[in-house]
Amino acid sequence: MSELLTDTEKQVIASIQGDMPIVERPYEQIASRLGMSEARLLEILRDLVDRGIIRRFGATLRHQKSGFRANAMVAWQVDETRIDAVGKLMASFQAVSHCYRRDPTDEWPYNLYTMVHGQDEADCRQTAEKMARDAAVDRYELLFSRRELKKTSMQYFREVKSEV
Repeated sequence: MSELLTDTEKQVIASIQGDMPIVERPYEQIASRLGMSEARLLEILRDLVDRGIIRRFGATLRHQKSGFRANAMVAWQVDETRIDAVGKLMASFQAVSHCYRRDPTDEWPYNLYTMVHGQDEADCRQTAEKMARDAAVDRYELLFSRRELKKTSMQYFREVKSEV
């Protein structure tokens, strides 16, 4: 992959691998650190996405630090003809930080997953029950987190030391 990338593109990729600044315009701050405009940084990122070099942007919520004391991954069995509509509805819940589709298996028939956060397990259960009613989905499982595992981001490039 690296031979397909310019030094500037490598710098941009390296700059977004870690924690994002918690500011109103994080890309502006990253761009400034790289010596370019926010518009230029976003143009490079869009191009990397369009070329398939960047396939997704992800975020990790450390729920304990954000004030939540409980969280549950809710696995939903949703008819494939409704998956997009149900996913959009479930993602709209304020207590949901993640919502994504996965292929089911014979042993595990669930194909939609949401991460639900709450003050306690009962709060998470109530949210899941409301989501189930609103989406007309009756088959789901709540999987509660018992401890937080170390979360790390993939590192493709270390900071590249050339001019932008």
